[in-house]
Amino acid sequence: MRFSPSFLDEIRDRVSISAVVGQRVTWDRKKTNASRGDYWACCPFHGENTPSFHCEDRKGRYHCFGCGVSGDHFRFLTELDGLSFPEAVERIADMAGVPMPARDPEAEHREKKRASLTEVMELAAAFFQEQLQSAAGAAARAYLRERGVSSVTQQTFRLGYAPDSRNALKGFLAGKGVAKDQIEACGLVVHGEDIAVSYDRFRDRIMFPIEDARERVIAFGGRAMSPAIAAKYLNSNDTELFHKGNVLYNLARARKGQGRDGTVIAVEGYMDVIALAQAGFANVVAPLGTALTESQLGLLWRMSPEPILCFDGDQAGLKAAWRAADLTLPEIGPGRSLRFALLPEGQDPDDLVRDGGAEAFSAVLADARPLADMVWQRETAGGVFDTPERRAELEKRLRDLVGRIRDESVRRHYSQEMRERVQGFFGASERGRHRGETPGRQGPAGRGRPQHAAGRLAVSQSLARSAVVRQSAGIMSMRETVLVVSLINHPALFDGHFDVAERLELTHPDLKRLHAALLDAVAHGVAAERDAVVGWLDKAGLGEAWERAETLVRRARQWPALADAALDDARDAFEQALHLHLSAGTLHKELKVAEAALASDPTDENYRQLLEIQAQLRNAQATEALIEGFGLLSGKTARS
Repeated sequence: MRFSPSFLDEIRDRVSISAVVGQRVTWDRKKTNASRGDYWACCPFHGENTPSFHCEDRKGRYHCFGCGVSGDHFRFLTELDGLSFPEAVERIADMAGVPMPARDPEAEHREKKRASLTEVMELAAAFFQEQLQSAAGAAARAYLRERGVSSVTQQTFRLGYAPDSRNALKGFLAGKGVAKDQIEACGLVVHGEDIAVSYDRFRDRIMFPIEDARERVIAFGGRAMSPAIAAKYLNSNDTELFHKGNVLYNLARARKGQGRDGTVIAVEGYMDVIALAQAGFANVVAPLGTALTESQLGLLWRMSPEPILCFDGDQAGLKAAWRAADLTLPEIGPGRSLRFALLPEGQDPDDLVRDGGAEAFSAVLADARPLADMVWQRETAGGVFDTPERRAELEKRLRDLVGRIRDESVRRHYSQEMRERVQGFFGASERGRHRGETPGRQGPAGRGRPQHAAGRLAVSQSLARSAVVRQSAGIMSMRETVLVVSLINHPALFDGHFDVAERLELTHPDLKRLHAALLDAVAHGVAAERDAVVGWLDKAGLGEAWERAETLVRRARQWPALADAALDDARDAFEQALHLHLSAGTLHKELKVAEAALASDPTDENYRQLLEIQAQLRNAQATEALIEGFGLLSGKTARS
């Protein structure tokens, strides 16, 4: 229905925006200045702990500086409560005490048609629910029991069963007085000019009602009971009520179930949503059997500035994650991005919570990776960059991808991020060495001594950032952390490595303390099992230090160091990290000696020796980048 601008202005002027918004939020007392009509609250759209949602009566507008949502009275009601625009206008008019204008006949007809179709969908949902509990639904109930879906969850999600009949639903609706054209308009039957008699679209399937933001049934998804059916899952076709690219399964419940951090999780299927909800994750949605669309991405961002997309840990799941990254990249902005959680290979969220409970899925979420990681991984995974041309090609691809980001500030930060990753991966190029001349010579007259040899030569910027060189006590070296965490999670590694493990040279104080406590545990004979070692660390007051170290390793997806890795995998990775660690230590000592020699006697020979050691350090850095940066991929595909 169309409304005149004067009518909309009148009711907006009569009702303050704070009166509308204040029904859904609690104003922050410290930041709010009610006398000036200036209000602040925690955002109701994305959830937060500190108020960044601003409401200004003078302008009649709201804006969240966290997630970017903004609008007026009507938009607040349509986006947060899921009202249609006419319904939002009607509510504001009622608050203003202004009667609604006469409705347009055509708009009235369309609205009534939609309402009548919604009523038909409600009848269909009730029919399917009843059939699930009947004798015909026995096999479907057994299947749901096997999948661990409780009766309470079945009722919550209104699960049902479509009988193995061509006209069971059609006959039921006709018996309720529903017209043929309404049944067809809802997409409940297959019909057309070449079909003499329409028939039920869903037959012998477990039924999942799909609801809109106001929890009205607008479509169905059906899972085939027979393994002979090619299409295991079947959705309603697009109708007046339903456009699958604009809908997320479980949207209304997920919005209500968001926690304090406002996170929302997108998974791949109906059963994943249901299994996770049953395990306590109420903030989960799913696209409807297709890749994520721009419209669905917008729905996610309305709920959370950084939703988590959860994909199966196989190659197909990884490709789906990369497609989502491509879709998202142009749209990201300050406070608006994605994270990616990749499941263990061969498992979906349903499998994971059934086998490992809520804790297993929480661990996957804790390891969720930012969008920049997915872009880097996709462009480098499996690549060979052994020539300048191939390295230049990688840099070009990364520049092209970053160039798709529309927001200027985010694009600038991504450019910097990718430059640093490339530099850390390849090492800085040696500048000033050209045409085969001896570095440091100033031409024929420059015999005998490099002109810039006095003083300490700076290590390259890329090398200085590397874990091979990094000595800061404030930052745990990834390599050193992997060594310590591997020994704690796999005490059997001491067999065959005790002497070198005992003498590990570590730079970070927390790692030194963990290492010392670990050796104490070995000395007291309590290091036979991992749990005993962790308990010993807790008693020594090192529980927090241990948690930080293991979290760093987990987030970096250095999976062989974690407790659930096979001992053989852990041993291989430990020996590789140990070799790098010992080599780096030796090179550092040699570098100091070479620098001292050059400072006291700046000859060409001493200069060449220093360059050679620096080159070896860069090679060590490149090897470590393969492991730290992306060599293990997600920690899953490396095991396949």
